[in-house]
Amino acid sequence: MEITKVKRPSLDELNLSIGKKTRLYRLLYEYGPANGTLLLLPVDQGLEHGPRDFFANPDSINPEFQLRIAKAGGYSGIVFHVGLAQKYMKEFAGQVPLVLKINGKTDIPSDRHAFSGQTASVEEAVHLGADAIGYTLYVGSPSQDRDFIQFLHIRDEAERFGMPVIVWAYPRGEAIDARGGRDGLYATDYAARVACELGADIVKLNVPKFHEELNEQSPEPYSRLHYSEEEAVRKVVRSAGRTMVLFAGGERASDEEVMAKARMAMEAGATGLIFGRNMWQRHYSDAIRMTDNIKRMMKDYSA
Repeated sequence: MEITKVKRPSLDELNLSIGKKTRLYRLLYEYGPANGTLLLLPVDQGLEHGPRDFFANPDSINPEFQLRIAKAGGYSGIVFHVGLAQKYMKEFAGQVPLVLKINGKTDIPSDRHAFSGQTASVEEAVHLGADAIGYTLYVGSPSQDRDFIQFLHIRDEAERFGMPVIVWAYPRGEAIDARGGRDGLYATDYAARVACELGADIVKLNVPKFHEELNEQSPEPYSRLHYSEEEAVRKVVRSAGRTMVLFAGGERASDEEVMAKARMAMEAGATGLIFGRNMWQRHYSDAIRMTDNIKRMMKDYSA
């Protein structure tokens, strides 16, 4: 069964407060590709993965390196946890839009009961001049009941402050591993729907990996599906409904692989891309070159 491309949601179709609509308009139409799409540069890996991701490019351990890329490359925004935002954003305030991650965890404990505790408030995001907040939700984790309650309070606070919410919807836990894995179509599709159901304005997802053998472990009807990778990506975007979708770049890949993933995501109806390591693990000039290539490609996908 072929899944057709989905029309990405527009601001006018969404039930947004004036504050949310204003901030999202800035991100979508004043920064980055500025054609109703988003290109974000995440730098939350220092907390989530530890310093190991910076070994590939020693310059990248200094957040000023990523800020210079974000400014020169014209990104829609940079993603920081609160400490980096407080310590490094001042010199770039008004020049690089901020998305503040307000929960997080280390990868030292196992993900069997994954839970990302709150690390900052929406009020702090407003104080820091953020245009959106980011929240990691571990779909399928045994701790998801705590996660849902924590998110409920953050979503309510974001509504009061007119702050858009980007949900990092990440499948985790033994039950997910037993049903085709965290990046399988079943898990990614479910995560996209959960983000929409819980009130996310934007959802960040990994590109689903469709492997026949792993997919057979998924519940029906997923176990009987035979999709191409492109069809799997379209299926996930469709399940997100009126929630804008950002696809992540993941681990460092070749130029050709990065461009192919980016184009496939935009072809499927994604609102944008959130590529971190595939940018700042490169040397500065290469990162700017890749950014320019991706932004030129994204110009073809105006909202």
